[in-house]
Amino acid sequence: MKTLIKNANIVNENQTFKGDLLIDGNRIEKVTSEISAENNYKIIDANGKYLLPGVIDDQVHFREPGLTHKANIATESAAAVAGGVTTFFEQPNTSPQTTTIELLEEKFAIASKTSFANYSFFLGGTNDNLEQLKQLDRNACVGIKLFLGSSTGNMLVDDEKTIETIFSNIDLVIAAHCEDEQTIRRNTELYTQRYGEHIPIEKHPLIRSSEACFLSSSKAIHLAEKTGARLHVFHLSTAQETELFRNDIPLKDKKITAEVCVHHLWFSDEDYKSKGNFIKWNPAVKTSDDREHLWKALLDDRLDVIATDHAPHTIDEKKNTIYSKIPSGGPLVQHSLVAMLENARKGKISIEKIVEKMCHNPAILFEIKERGFIREGYYADLVLVDLNNPWQVSKENILYKCGWSPFEGNSFHSKIIATFVGGNLVYENGKVNPIPQGMRVTFNR
Repeated sequence: MKTLIKNANIVNENQTFKGDLLIDGNRIEKVTSEISAENNYKIIDANGKYLLPGVIDDQVHFREPGLTHKANIATESAAAVAGGVTTFFEQPNTSPQTTTIELLEEKFAIASKTSFANYSFFLGGTNDNLEQLKQLDRNACVGIKLFLGSSTGNMLVDDEKTIETIFSNIDLVIAAHCEDEQTIRRNTELYTQRYGEHIPIEKHPLIRSSEACFLSSSKAIHLAEKTGARLHVFHLSTAQETELFRNDIPLKDKKITAEVCVHHLWFSDEDYKSKGNFIKWNPAVKTSDDREHLWKALLDDRLDVIATDHAPHTIDEKKNTIYSKIPSGGPLVQHSLVAMLENARKGKISIEKIVEKMCHNPAILFEIKERGFIREGYYADLVLVDLNNPWQVSKENILYKCGWSPFEGNSFHSKIIATFVGGNLVYENGKVNPIPQGMRVTFNR
C-alpha cells in the first residue's frame, strides 16, 4: 500500500512550500503541489503541519556493546525516531572499543536486528591500529574517529607521528574530538590542589578550557591542510575555534568541516548552578559569549552540522560527588530537533536553516547515498512536525534507557507527530512501532 501525505508544508533545500508527497515502498515516488488519492492509498492529512527530511545525527554514543546498563542500540534508536532522527552515526568508545574491522561488523550485526533508525558506525583510530584503518573499505562505514583529547582505555591518540600517518594514509572522513591532553592535565592538577577531589562542577569549563580546545583543533586543522586529509571536527565549543573554519567555498568542496552540538547552542556556564553534573560534557559548556559566537558561525556557514553527541549515563553515575568520577555526556537525540525548532520560534534560526544543518549537510559531507533530502527516488526518511503543539519534557515521556534528560521540565512548542524510516511509519503520536526498521547506510564513494 502506498502512503500519501496531503497538504503538508514541505521544507527542503532552502524553501518551504505546500504540497503532497507519495511514498511507494521505502522510496519517495512523487512530490508536487497536489497528488490525487487512489483507493489503495493510506492517506495522512498533514494540513498545518511541516514535513521535513529525517534528521541525520552524525555523533551519538549508544553504548552497545559492553555499556548497556546506560543504553543500547534498541532503546536509543527508539528515542531517536521519537525525536525525528532517522539516521545516526555511532562512536567507537564502547566495550570492547570498536578498533578492528571485526568488531565494527559485530556492531552492524547488532543494529541490523535492533535499530529503529538507519545506522552506521565509526571505526576508532588508536596509536597502534593503523593497519586496520588501512584495510577498511571506503564504503564499509561512515569514517574514522580519533580522540585527540582525554578518553577511556586505548582510544586517546596522542602520538603526533601516528596522527600524521593516519591523516596521510586514510582516504575517508576523519572525525576528531579535539582537546589538548596536556593542558587538561595541567588544569586538573591545579584545581585538585585547590579543592581536592571535590572540584566544583562550575570549574569544568576552566579545566576543559577554551585553550585546550583551540590548541588541539588548530593543530588538527594545520595537519589536515598539510596532508590533504578530509577532516571533520566534532562539537565546537569556543568562540576562538570558530575562526578556524571557512565559509567562502561550497560544502561539497570543503576538506575541513565542523559540527556544533545542541547543548553548546542551548546552555552556558551560567546553567551549572541549576543543572550541575547533568550538563557536564566534553568539551565543556562554556560562556554565553562562546555560545553567541557559535550561533554566529553556524548561521554564516563556518559551522556545517548540528548534532547531539548523545552520550547517556545513569542518574546515579551523574550524581557522583567526586569530580573525576562524574562521567561527561548526556542524552539528547529525542529532543534535538524540537530544541532547535524552539530556537526557530524565538527567531534565532529559520526552519530551512535547521533542515540544512541537521539533514542536508550531513548527507553531503559524509556522501550518504539517497538520504537527507526530500527528493523523488530518495529513501522516504521523513518527519512530520506540528509547530504549535506545546508539551513538557518529563520522566513519563522520556524514552532514553537512562531515564533522564537535561531538558527535563522544559516546555517545547513543537511536537513530533510521525517519523518514517525507509517509508515505514516507525513513530506516530507518542508510540514507537515495535518492529525495528533501520537500514545500514550506504555511501556515494
